[in-house]
Amino acid sequence: MRESQHTEWKESWRDEHLRSLCGFANAEGGVLVIGRDDRGRVVGIPDARRLLVELPNKVRDLLGIMVDVNVRTQRGLEYLEIVTPAYPSPISYRGHYYQRSGSTLQELKGAALDRFLLRRQGRNWDGVAVPGVVPRSLSKGAVDAFRARARDSQRVDLADLRESTAGLMEKLHLWDGTHLKRAAVLAFHPSPERFFTGAFVKVGFFLSDDDLRYQDEVRGALVDQVERTLEVVRTKYLKAAITYQGLQRVEIYPVPEPALREAVLNALLHKDYASGVPVQISVYDDRLMIWNPGQLPPSWTVEKLKRKHASHPFNPDLANVFFRAGEIEAWGRGIERMCAACRAAGFPEPLLAADESGLWVTFVFAEAYRNLLEGKGAADRRTPEVTPEVTPEVTPEVALLRALSRPLTRRALQEALGLRDDDHFRETYLKPALDSALVEMTIPDKPRSRLQKYRLTSLGRQRLLAATRARPR
Repeated sequence: MRESQHTEWKESWRDEHLRSLCGFANAEGGVLVIGRDDRGRVVGIPDARRLLVELPNKVRDLLGIMVDVNVRTQRGLEYLEIVTPAYPSPISYRGHYYQRSGSTLQELKGAALDRFLLRRQGRNWDGVAVPGVVPRSLSKGAVDAFRARARDSQRVDLADLRESTAGLMEKLHLWDGTHLKRAAVLAFHPSPERFFTGAFVKVGFFLSDDDLRYQDEVRGALVDQVERTLEVVRTKYLKAAITYQGLQRVEIYPVPEPALREAVLNALLHKDYASGVPVQISVYDDRLMIWNPGQLPPSWTVEKLKRKHASHPFNPDLANVFFRAGEIEAWGRGIERMCAACRAAGFPEPLLAADESGLWVTFVFAEAYRNLLEGKGAADRRTPEVTPEVTPEVTPEVALLRALSRPLTRRALQEALGLRDDDHFRETYLKPALDSALVEMTIPDKPRSRLQKYRLTSLGRQRLLAATRARPR
């Protein structure tokens, strides 16, 4: 027998055990057994009948809750079971709040207490209003980027996307006409750190745990932080092993891009922003580790994360922004998709870990990747200061690929390139890219659709990365 989330044993009754009942009431409920030792063996109590009468009144007077107290008998020894239900309202004992977590009792303080009290009120940390911040304070670039992605994802009505910034924030339930929520400030404000310390990503390359060689920090609106973090990690911190398929050069990274994207999104969306600590990405020669100061839901385990589970975002309003933008799913499939991307690439699944400090995702670089790296060369992006570089001519191909940072209509793409002649754009830029499979249509079955857009293919992204690597810094 073991103590658990829902059971605890005490050899005898003391009034300080009211803290345990408080912890059960603030969690999922549970049973406190009086008359069992630490190993779960019944040792009995001499005053079971008296406590059967006294304890319900004492619990009611000091905690304000009702419990069931039952006398049980084993081998002639009497013991008590105090059954405490979960309460929707916060319960305190002498002004202190406790909560059961696994087999331990935790006193809630600081940010943890704030979150607990908010949730008991049906609210979340990221849903709290921020005085003094209005829609015009938000980054126009970040809001426009969201509009473009939400238009592509088709998860926001087109009419809502045409609204003003204030109207759009209202449609996303981030603005009440007077105040913006914390989620809006994190997602769209150009400097969320003004309000929440640590609202950025720190990336570092380590030769060993105590030997940091260089680092970067990615700041700004979270809508922009994801792409910029991925770009920094891939172009500066990871080596690409080089192989060839016929005459085609192929770059293989140690972490598949879809898996890395999911890991970064999870870290940013499930982070505890009240902690004041940034998301941290540590890159070594043989692994990449992502840490965020978040916590699993009560009674959840890492094993449960790996199985199919309900969506339970730490910051639900912030997660809704990224869902509407098409960046995440709403079914709690992020870990599953991350693992599937690694399996599809023939790489090990990421290692997941949770402790009191936060959550870890570790990508161990595959042995096959390391062998390829050593045997056939690599594009080393981690020493740009000593890598000789040549400025290539900006060809029509490169210009087109750079312009497609997101799917664009034909007209929008032509305008982004600053071209006026339709025939010149089509024959010199668009058609060659389509014929070379660098670009594809978003609606290939209807090439003349008014909703048609163009986007980079996997080959196009590889070609763009090669061009980016050769570009002078």
